[in-house]
Amino acid sequence: MLKQKLIIDTDCGSDDAMAIAMALRDPNYEILFFTAVSGNVHRDQAALNTLLTVEKAGTYEPPVYLGAADMLLRDLAYAHETHGDDGMGDLGFKPEHLKVSEGNGILKILEALRDNEPQTVDIITLGTLTNIALAMRLEPETMRRVRRIVAMGTAGLHPGNVSPVAEFNIWQDAEAAKIVTEFGIPLTYVGWDACWVNGAMLDEKEIKALHDSGPLGEFLVDCNKCLLELNRERFNGDYLDMADPAAMAAALHPQCIDICDNYYCEVDTNKGPSYGGVLVDTFRFSGKEPNAYIVSQLKPKEFKRYLFETLGAEYPE
Repeated sequence: MLKQKLIIDTDCGSDDAMAIAMALRDPNYEILFFTAVSGNVHRDQAALNTLLTVEKAGTYEPPVYLGAADMLLRDLAYAHETHGDDGMGDLGFKPEHLKVSEGNGILKILEALRDNEPQTVDIITLGTLTNIALAMRLEPETMRRVRRIVAMGTAGLHPGNVSPVAEFNIWQDAEAAKIVTEFGIPLTYVGWDACWVNGAMLDEKEIKALHDSGPLGEFLVDCNKCLLELNRERFNGDYLDMADPAAMAAALHPQCIDICDNYYCEVDTNKGPSYGGVLVDTFRFSGKEPNAYIVSQLKPKEFKRYLFETLGAEYPE
């Protein structure tokens, strides 16, 4: 069976880890390599977290390369309150044998696209879009060889998670997101709303079932302990809003997508309260051609069944 080739770009925190494990364990896809970027945590920590997750997933071991350490213009803000200072719940997890591979992640993306036939490699992004924007600036024609980009980003059609209008991955480096959004190749954003509206969050029963399913499930729940604690205040209960797993499921198992449409989108880079917000022209006021698909809602059962299946766990019906 011919497998779809993937490059996964990540600022690996605890929900990235779950998404990465899902992709590693789906036999229909081949991950060529990972590239690390700063976002949830610093790039160097993100790379270590990715290596750790690759080890825990127990399948094959794609290389992990370092990408951008800094955002294009802004200082890093990180998401330590959500994922812990180390991005993995501050439980002392470290990779046991894997090491970061030599080479620049941004250049490796361009090299892979040159080495493969056009439109045969997908890029999935789970963090800030800095690496992708830099690759586009360096070699735009090479980046046009990408089959598509699927990015966890934007608030979708609902409020944001870091400001009333902005989602964290876009807000962290809106200038990079603007470059990617306006570049003009097939682009799908999976909004933050896709992981929490319509019952898409993992509830207490589902969290326990995943945790009790074995070493991998236990690891993936444990490293999300900071998010779980945060959500007890935010959602008044034991819930996990799994943004990156939602994006990964939408990319790899499109049967779980419920609401998705093609819109003209514009990223706000003005220095003000709406910085990092993404204007989604739902009513076509601008008259401009759509430049991105927005996935704003998943079929919760289909999403969760896929998540549990790829992670080797039984879904609790």
